Amino acid sequence: MATKQSGGTLTWVLVVFAIMLIAAGGVWYFKQGSNDAPQYQTMPVARGDLTQVVTASGTLNPVLNVTVGSQVSGRIIRLYVDYNSEVKSNQVIAEIDPSTYGAQLNQAQANLANQKANLELQEANMQRAAELFTNKLIARADYDTAMAQRDEAAAQVKIQEAAVTNATANLNYCKILSPVDGVVISRAVELGQTVASSFSTPTMFNIANDLTKMQIDANISEADIGMVAEGQDVTFSVDAFPDGKFTGKVIQIRNSPTTVQNVVTYDTVIAVGNPELKLRPGMTANASIITAERPGALRVPNAAFRFRPPEQPTNTSFIARLFGGSASKPLVTNTPPAALAGAGATNALVASGGETTLTGNEPPDELQRRVGQMRANGEDIPPEIMTKLRGYYQSGVLQRPMRGDGPGGGPGGPGGGNFGGRGGGSHASQPAFRTVYVLPANSPSANQVPQPVRVRTGINDGSSTEIISGLNEGDMVVIGLTMPLSTSMPPPGGQASPFGGGGGPGGFGGPRGR
Repeated sequence: MATKQSGGTLTWVLVVFAIMLIAAGGVWYFKQGSNDAPQYQTMPVARGDLTQVVTASGTLNPVLNVTVGSQVSGRIIRLYVDYNSEVKSNQVIAEIDPSTYGAQLNQAQANLANQKANLELQEANMQRAAELFTNKLIARADYDTAMAQRDEAAAQVKIQEAAVTNATANLNYCKILSPVDGVVISRAVELGQTVASSFSTPTMFNIANDLTKMQIDANISEADIGMVAEGQDVTFSVDAFPDGKFTGKVIQIRNSPTTVQNVVTYDTVIAVGNPELKLRPGMTANASIITAERPGALRVPNAAFRFRPPEQPTNTSFIARLFGGSASKPLVTNTPPAALAGAGATNALVASGGETTLTGNEPPDELQRRVGQMRANGEDIPPEIMTKLRGYYQSGVLQRPMRGDGPGGGPGGPGGGNFGGRGGGSHASQPAFRTVYVLPANSPSANQVPQPVRVRTGINDGSSTEIISGLNEGDMVVIGLTMPLSTSMPPPGGQASPFGGGGGPGGFGGPRGR
């Protein structure tokens, strides 16, 4: 009997121990789960210099580039200059065989002498006819004939004088002269080569007047041309000197449009000084036209305008928590952003309201939508993404949106341009109202919830935007969200599952990611 009572006591002890063990496990589970709470990535509002630019590429050319040709045909018998030769105005730089044109001049001179002799004869006949007609020894008709023959001979003399002048000019054209002072850029003929001048003048030399003064012919898209004006400063680089920075100034915006594959551009001339002669004709210049500058401006990163907090699930029941639901885990403020970069593979950065960074491999419709959102947010579109999108347009996979399409100045909408220029559109420098999310500084860190703030923005440089009003220096704006892989985040606008949702990482039926 004592043995049976002892066995019952042991059973109750084991049951109590099991319950305590389960309770301890539950406490440990939820305590560990709270460490997996997502964290806001924040950046302080700070002051700094902002420079808004319009980027374009163009070709370096001499200000005055003269093409030298030949007005006569013939064989080149002498070349007096070569590539990079310095020449003076009216200097002989080549010579064509003059023998044929010399013979033509001699023939014209002989014909002129013959006509002059004939004119003298006709003058003498005219004088005799006049005397005879005065004495009524010849008829009026004979006198008129002598007068006409004299006038015809005079006309023939003038014709032959013109022929002599023409032959002399052709003979002089055999010597090719430089029209300006400068440097020979290119030579298109060789010694002994025959040049033929018929309907078009053959090109023999290209001469640059002054290589210390050059210009960039840059093509600016119609979306950005509204921000460009004469007199604006320009910085540019060339591939030959990747670490060097050169400066210039916009001197002319030409009104003639150029349309290539439905993209309209305007030729903008940028004056460039080249005192050291480092820059050479034909180099490709990557120019940045400075359209606005703000020293010491209050600014925030552009990522702050893309962030939208995810909708939080409201199911806080014990069953939901027991099966992995994370609704009761508060979102807490993160450590400085630099610390997030070293969080390892257990964290995944979620920005732009849960959307990942564009790679160019997205479906065409999704890629077009995301690019429209980035333009509406005043962001720069990566060149490889633009190339991919243009390929869709050219192949007919996507239709290029017309102006006014797309929300909020998206693709083709106000300020969106035609996918031809930088983000922000042609009115990026005009103030606009945007929304950012700020973490209150006075609330407890465990309960901090981002608050939407309406701000007035100014210019942007592609990575940061000027804040005119709405924020103060030091305010913490949210630029992203770091979600642990063990936590399932409900989709924006959807409802959380009562069992943790979705069956994804951290949800019911999925691994906890530990």
